[in-house]
Amino acid sequence: MSKASLFALAFACFLRAETHSLTLRQTVELALKQNPEIAMARLDQEKAQLGIRLAHGPFTPRVTAGSGLAYSDGFPVSIAGSAPSVAQAVTTLDIFNRQQSLLVAQAKEDARGSGFATANKRDEAAYRVAALYLDAERAVRLSELARKDIESRQRVLAAIQAQVQEGRALPLAQKQAELAIAQARQTTLDLEDLRDAAETSLAVALGYPAEDRVQPAQEERAAPPLPTSVDEAIETALASNKELRQLQSQSASKQLEIRGDKAARWPRIDLLAQYTMLAKFNNYAEFFNKFQRNNGQIGMSFQVPIFAGASIGAQVAQAEIDIDHLKIEMANTRNRIAADLQRSFRDATRSQSAAEVARLDLEVAREQVSVDLAQMQEGRLPMRELEEARVAENAKWIALYDAQYALEKARWNVLRLTGQLTAGVEQLPERKQ
Repeated sequence: MSKASLFALAFACFLRAETHSLTLRQTVELALKQNPEIAMARLDQEKAQLGIRLAHGPFTPRVTAGSGLAYSDGFPVSIAGSAPSVAQAVTTLDIFNRQQSLLVAQAKEDARGSGFATANKRDEAAYRVAALYLDAERAVRLSELARKDIESRQRVLAAIQAQVQEGRALPLAQKQAELAIAQARQTTLDLEDLRDAAETSLAVALGYPAEDRVQPAQEERAAPPLPTSVDEAIETALASNKELRQLQSQSASKQLEIRGDKAARWPRIDLLAQYTMLAKFNNYAEFFNKFQRNNGQIGMSFQVPIFAGASIGAQVAQAEIDIDHLKIEMANTRNRIAADLQRSFRDATRSQSAAEVARLDLEVAREQVSVDLAQMQEGRLPMRELEEARVAENAKWIALYDAQYALEKARWNVLRLTGQLTAGVEQLPERKQ
């Protein structure tokens, strides 16, 4: 492919790419509507709902119609189990089938469990998208501060260069200032790469093409509140956790499976109805006392298992092993939820303390800049020291944003574990037009 073709292809992709500016609330709400993983979970849930209709099928009338048309030479033997006929219709319906009834109940429980799986996917996708959003937002803010840091360091470099020329500073100081600028530029490039990666991941998570970007909108947003205590959070999580409820549903489904396997020994009653139209060319008049063209019958079929075989016991034993496995998994899940919440609460508490320290540290740095600015205006402080104070203030801003980012992410993680993330997002303010 020629360079012109490559350029044209790249230009066309650029034209197709879109940039979407969204708030955190809009991002999560959009993810819940069109995230690919959630869409697949909904399809699985719909498939499980159709399984109820499939299991209930034997309890609805099944009608088949056809023909056993044939030429008879001699006695009219059966065609596919029925007498030769011009037309025939057969209706069957299960009246009492305990095993099939339990299969219907199991299908309903599986559908209920599939609903928990879908809800769990929703919570996981919502948190993952929220975390990506916070990553992108952090990268944008820190990139802006990094560019300001470069500007301040360039002014410091200019002041040092003047001092070197005047013989009041060593050339080493100039080299150190140039190194600091190069490092700040490298940090800016790294942050821009992180921003691009997060914005691309956000676009993909929201169902957009990979060429698109989702940029965090400018908004004032407070970190979500925490539950009053870790014990309350654990209690809420254990009562509402979708993964745990899905495991409980799977255990209930296995219990129904065991009952269904044992119900294979129960009798079964079916309703049967049949209509047949016969023809004289099948020699009925020659071999039977009376010929009747239209014939019908209705009745019930009784089936009583005498010996069901040894496989039922093996099936029951397998299902009981699966239940024991689920019990262990549920216990592990409860312990993991409690441990994760305790750790997340500690992270949130530590982040809250770090954010407060960073805020106070920034206030000290800003006050120092104000003092240095006044001294410079009075001629008692050189420009270099003022710009170095501004560089230090910029670093404090970065530390504050990092602390606020860690605090908000830790709190959203607590809400995810307690199953309240979606409700927390709904409490965020709407975007102002």
